[in-house]
Amino acid sequence: MQETLLNLLLRNYLHYNLYDQAEKLRSKAPRFEAHSNQQFCRYLFYLGKIRTIQLEYTDAKESLLQAARKAPVAARGFRIQCNKWAVIVRLLLGEIPERTVFMQRGMEKALRPYFELTNAVRIGDLELFRNIADKFATTFSTDRTHNLIVRLRHNVIRTGLRNISISYSRISLADVAKKLRLNSANPVADAESIVSKAIRDGAIDATLDHANGWMVSKETGDIYSTNEPQLAFNSRIAFCLNMHNEAVRALRYPPNTHKEKESAEKRRERQQQEQELAKHIAEEDDEEF
Repeated sequence: MQETLLNLLLRNYLHYNLYDQAEKLRSKAPRFEAHSNQQFCRYLFYLGKIRTIQLEYTDAKESLLQAARKAPVAARGFRIQCNKWAVIVRLLLGEIPERTVFMQRGMEKALRPYFELTNAVRIGDLELFRNIADKFATTFSTDRTHNLIVRLRHNVIRTGLRNISISYSRISLADVAKKLRLNSANPVADAESIVSKAIRDGAIDATLDHANGWMVSKETGDIYSTNEPQLAFNSRIAFCLNMHNEAVRALRYPPNTHKEKESAEKRRERQQQEQELAKHIAEEDDEEF
């Protein structure tokens, strides 16, 4: 009952976009006990939405994917919502969801707008991203993901800029603005600002030649000589271990398994007592006859 009431309150807060109040309620409420799988899935979904709005994308991704995994197969609508939010969160993290996510049985049509959006982010095409955002604006508004998609514009520009830095050893800022399809009043200045910020954040390995107005990319090294493969491998191992721990916690054990097994001596005593009892009952039956 307590879990159901908490979920109803969270749902009401999120319906009216009161995310701060929802987080305050969640943080002060007693620890959520997963007595009901359905209520626990709802709680994880609401928690994922709160974490997403608060820019805590890593925690949000974990909660949303866990909710989608634990949800019953029959709850298709709920699983679709979980996958929609999970796709957006993964894109905001700089990840590209696998194609199989969008090809799940019974979800292809509902996830089609997010598949096209993912494709635009993957190739870094800002014009295509704008067209898709306008084309499916009604769908995104209904799903309440429109504000999150606005945040993705920065990721699209970053991806396009990364592709340009890999393809060109040197390119003018005017050409960068043209390839990124920046439609501002001063696209060259905007391109210079975007490139300088990307270099400062480590998104691209390049330098700016302000005098000539060039972006000069450094030679691409061997990625296997860096720590990036190790970090990717470590994140996958952590994901598998977390899934294993969740599966173990979700197991149902028969009663009294926590008690120690009886020793051989106690078992012999118990069997002897049972035999004596059976013999005594048999003797009483003989006396009656």
